[in-house]
Amino acid sequence: MDEQKRTRQRRANGEESRRRILDAAVEVAAERGYEGTSIALVSKKCGLPASSIYWHFKDKDELIAAVIERSFDTWLSGWTVPDGDNPRERIVALAMQVAKTLLDSPDFLRLGLMLTLERRPVEPSARTMFLQVREQARLRLVDAIRDLAPSLSDGSVALLTTYAMAGADGLFIAKEIGGDSVDLVALFELHAHSLYDAAQRLSTSEGG
Repeated sequence: MDEQKRTRQRRANGEESRRRILDAAVEVAAERGYEGTSIALVSKKCGLPASSIYWHFKDKDELIAAVIERSFDTWLSGWTVPDGDNPRERIVALAMQVAKTLLDSPDFLRLGLMLTLERRPVEPSARTMFLQVREQARLRLVDAIRDLAPSLSDGSVALLTTYAMAGADGLFIAKEIGGDSVDLVALFELHAHSLYDAAQRLSTSEGG
């Protein structure tokens, strides 16, 4: 095997190890939360020695930050603002996309909300990562609202964006509590209709 092939093989092995570590960290964190997650438990779950984990991540905090980033990227790549002429139908379709992708990639929001509700003398970098990806989501949503409701002022767009994200947080928590008894997609569909009606009221109050 020539050097180039060996390099590719090492890279592939490294990427596979990283994936296994992140997958294991997701499972451990889902069971035990941030505090209960440890490198030892992740090592046991993924079957790789702790030294392999430390080769990829300097500590647990960096590992959880990577879990949040990967989950967020997967979630964000799964939704786009649908085309069409009917704003209500478009916002409902978008909300249902968001809900479906959230069901597939919930880890960034589950861990992120957990971290943001805690108060620590020194904030973990995983919390910082969540706030960064949340800001990306906010900006993406701002663009979507401007597209769907172009007449709204900047202040109303900001208000509606905060309302949309707060509602989504609450629906996600309801799903976490209720499990299979909660239809997250149906709830997001209802949320979308509320957002559209709120946008109409804001537009009317602005004289739009």
